[in-house]
Amino acid sequence: MKQLATLNKYLWKYKVHFFWGILFIILSNYFRILAPQLTGYVVDAVEQFLPGHKPHPVTRYDPLVQKFITYTEAGQLSFSGKVTLCCLTLLAMALLSGFFMFLMRQTIIVMSRHIEYEQKNEVYNHYQLLDMGFYKRHSTGDLMNRITEDVSRVRMYTGPALMYFINLAATIGFCVFYMWNKDKNLTLYVLSPLPILAFTIYFVNTIVNKKSERIQALLSDLTTEAQESYSGIRVIKSFVQEKAMFKFFEKNSEEYRKNTVSLAKVESIYFPAMGLLIGLSTLLTIFIGGLYAIRGDQQVTTGTITEFIMYVNMLTFPVSAIGWTASMIQRAIASQRRINEFLHTVPAIRNPAGAVEKKIEGLIEFNGVSFTYPDTGIEAIRDFTLQIKKGEKIAVIGRTGSGKTTLAQLLLRIYDPVSGTILVDGKPVNQLDLTSLRQQIGYVPQDVFLFSDSIAGNIRFGMPDVDKEEIRRAARQASIDREISSLPQQYDTMVGERGVTLSGGQKQRISIARALIKDPQVVIFDDCLSAVDAKTEKEILDSLYEFLEGRTSVIITHRIFSMFSFDKIIVLEDGKIAEQGTHEQLLAQNGYYNKLYRQQQLEEHASPLIQN
Repeated sequence: MKQLATLNKYLWKYKVHFFWGILFIILSNYFRILAPQLTGYVVDAVEQFLPGHKPHPVTRYDPLVQKFITYTEAGQLSFSGKVTLCCLTLLAMALLSGFFMFLMRQTIIVMSRHIEYEQKNEVYNHYQLLDMGFYKRHSTGDLMNRITEDVSRVRMYTGPALMYFINLAATIGFCVFYMWNKDKNLTLYVLSPLPILAFTIYFVNTIVNKKSERIQALLSDLTTEAQESYSGIRVIKSFVQEKAMFKFFEKNSEEYRKNTVSLAKVESIYFPAMGLLIGLSTLLTIFIGGLYAIRGDQQVTTGTITEFIMYVNMLTFPVSAIGWTASMIQRAIASQRRINEFLHTVPAIRNPAGAVEKKIEGLIEFNGVSFTYPDTGIEAIRDFTLQIKKGEKIAVIGRTGSGKTTLAQLLLRIYDPVSGTILVDGKPVNQLDLTSLRQQIGYVPQDVFLFSDSIAGNIRFGMPDVDKEEIRRAARQASIDREISSLPQQYDTMVGERGVTLSGGQKQRISIARALIKDPQVVIFDDCLSAVDAKTEKEILDSLYEFLEGRTSVIITHRIFSMFSFDKIIVLEDGKIAEQGTHEQLLAQNGYYNKLYRQQQLEEHASPLIQN
């Protein structure tokens, strides 16, 4: 239960709902519990009219029932009048019980919905704080399952489970109290099967808990596989792997089915066991109570037996609900444990105490920076030192895996370096306010991601207050305005999930527009022109050159932009600077840059010949 202690803050926040709900549960059960006593009184009253029947001993009733009996006896009502009045009173008590039951659900269940809303927000907000390393270690399907299925199962604890637990506690408490008050010996006989019930519940719950954790893990795997299949459907179809993927999914689905069926079989023990034990209690009530009534050595009447049978029947649902409630609690424990694993995960990248929030001007310095990816152990950057002055245009060129993208992520503080320092305007980047830092840097990632939103919504992402003219201006700078304007709905055109309705080049240019609309002082382009043709590339570069004037810009690429005048070109190899200098200086060195440039020139000259 310690896993569920995390929810106490929510219960305290909605304590008014919770405490009123408890009160309504008690009142609802109180008016229900009076019905057996009143019915017992009526049965005894009927017996008084039978010939040869001896007077009944004085029995003890609830004060409210006793007042009603006193009023009835004092009223000198006829027998039919007494029965009619008792029936009307029973109806009134049933209505009162139902009314308070309605209020019970309006407080406890409504509270659980509020808690579900709060918890989903808490989980989602914590997801936003976690670093990239966390997302590399956990699948999307697992994350989705924890914020949906697990939170829903926890809601079943804060709502129905708590409500039924308090309800059964109140019902059992009232029933046992009035049974004990009526006849102690008969009560002991009637309740003797309960220890067997308690042991059965404890034994079955242990099994349910283990199976619930296994089922939740399998459901996460199943969700992950389905999500990956939906996202990669084009690859699946192009490789004609529909049957193979279905077999893989079917295998995991079968494993999930077997475990859920196994759990259902275990849970199916509850209800037959409850029925057996309740039936046994009823038989004991009739048999032993009948013996007492016949012998006359106990103050047990026919009305007492009727009252006890009604108590036992009233205990049927609460006792049978013990297994169901316990199962919900066990599932909630398993789910909350999975949620707590994430909520207790401390993000590796956090705002430091006393974080500095300042306007970035554009001076960037890397001093002896080294970085190794924690999950793979790959050393991406080694003793990297570089100064980028305000307003300089820097190109970073290198083979795949040379560490180009890692440099951009270190500057954005997606990761922190293992050693060395990164300074922005003379201030260590890990001392700057994280939100302010990222807001002031325009970043176009290598892996372009568009949301299932309109084109305008994707461009203004993170800048909700910009107007349409600013959106068009950013699109023109990214050379995508003409293509957007030719669409039927233009900027209101909805793009599919991850932008599947657009070409690769269109997605890249929309991503560029999204970075430019921020009007940043520092701009990072990570191989963002790989999916456009040479003509479009030239248009974009012409527009960018004007935009980047006076701004610090880092362009990461595997191509050489000869028409772009860079202040410095950095050639990376195995995370180190292999060459650096201007275009002319690097050509003169006759190294990797020179080789890459010559190869690119041959490809560009060969392309027109191939087309002709």
